[in-house]
Amino acid sequence: MFKLLKQAPLSARVGLFIILLNVVAMIFAPVIAPYGETEMVGEVWAPSSKAHWLGTDQLGRDMFTRIVYGARNTIAITLCVALLSFFVGCLGGFVAATKKGWVDQALGRMVDIVMAFPTLIFALMVLSIVGTSIPVLIVVIAILDSTRVFRLTRAVAMDIEVQDFVEVARLRGEGNWWIMRHEILPNSLPPLVAEFGLRFCFVFLFISALSFLGLGLQPPMADWGGMVRENAGAITFGIFTPLWPAGAIAFLTIGVNLVVDWFLHQSSQIRRQ
Repeated sequence: MFKLLKQAPLSARVGLFIILLNVVAMIFAPVIAPYGETEMVGEVWAPSSKAHWLGTDQLGRDMFTRIVYGARNTIAITLCVALLSFFVGCLGGFVAATKKGWVDQALGRMVDIVMAFPTLIFALMVLSIVGTSIPVLIVVIAILDSTRVFRLTRAVAMDIEVQDFVEVARLRGEGNWWIMRHEILPNSLPPLVAEFGLRFCFVFLFISALSFLGLGLQPPMADWGGMVRENAGAITFGIFTPLWPAGAIAFLTIGVNLVVDWFLHQSSQIRRQ
């Protein structure tokens, strides 16, 4: 791993540094943040100072503290959603590719029905009905996102399932579950890992968009998308407070994409010159 990192291009190292920075902020938020997550410590929209490095928000809370806690809340929930959506999507895709027949048709049509609705509109409709608690938010977004994972997983698994080594395993009497675990899954990891990075970015931006619309993480929890919405009025007065959480969203998204791009080059044995 150390040798691989030494050979990584500058863009990948920058991406890894950005991800590591956000992970540290997520894990050690109470230690890094100088104030409490909901503590009001200054005037409304105060400028940057020694006491408040990034100024204060619309309620007088420290922006640096809110961004650090926002990393913990937003990234943790995004990771839960991405992991759940990949578990559901990969399992469904592998089952459809190996079982075929009516199982493949039934799963495919169910996915088609869900994908027929615009993702954001469907999420807004469901969350408006069932509420916006964190477990509901995770399950709803994971189900919506798993449809994309299902399509990719099924396509990749279909190509692997017709290979000679899979036919040999079937002739040996191996069952579908064994083939999925020992033949299809290991050979489909590179595209799936790359897709996981892209899905993480999509879910991250999607949760931020829902929070901006008021249906994501609810106040007083710190959330980058919600912080942009709460402080949007500051732009009218020439105060750039909402740009800090917006920049944090862009910062992490760029970092993950840089690492995904490097991984795609590594998995396809392409090296940057």
